[in-house]
Amino acid sequence: MNVLTSPMEKIGAFLNLIRPSFVQTGSLCWRAGPEGPEVLLVKTLRRGHWIIPKGWPMARKTLAEAAAIEAWEEAGVIGTVAAEPIGAFTYTKIKKSGLPVQCRPQVYLLAVAQTEDVYPESGKRIRKWFALSEASQAVQNTGLKTLLASPHLGKALTPAK
Repeated sequence: MNVLTSPMEKIGAFLNLIRPSFVQTGSLCWRAGPEGPEVLLVKTLRRGHWIIPKGWPMARKTLAEAAAIEAWEEAGVIGTVAAEPIGAFTYTKIKKSGLPVQCRPQVYLLAVAQTEDVYPESGKRIRKWFALSEASQAVQNTGLKTLLASPHLGKALTPAK
């Protein structure tokens, strides 16, 4: 049974009934840490929640390419992005007009090769590396929490021996 835990999730469920979600793209940025895979989360600009870098599709770019651009703009990372998404989650975005819209980012793995201190949103964003097990506890969005806690993700980020 899926329990809606926040007012935003309840609004989102209602919006899904009346119109489809807007497609977005997102990067699950990761690296090998000393104790296993680590993922990079950034804080949202308005409410300060931990989330992955995400944004809107871009003209003449695949969703994977746009995800890599969002990772650079919001988190200052460069790396290799997977061609296929590993999953998706839904969230409710409140537009500047106050109108709530449902968004569904397709999530792409991005193996981080380089991290920069100066990037387009470095003055606006806080970023932090989390152990994979801690990342699912840090995020508030139920769908993203489920994706981060998935055994499938842990296997995708663990090299074969």
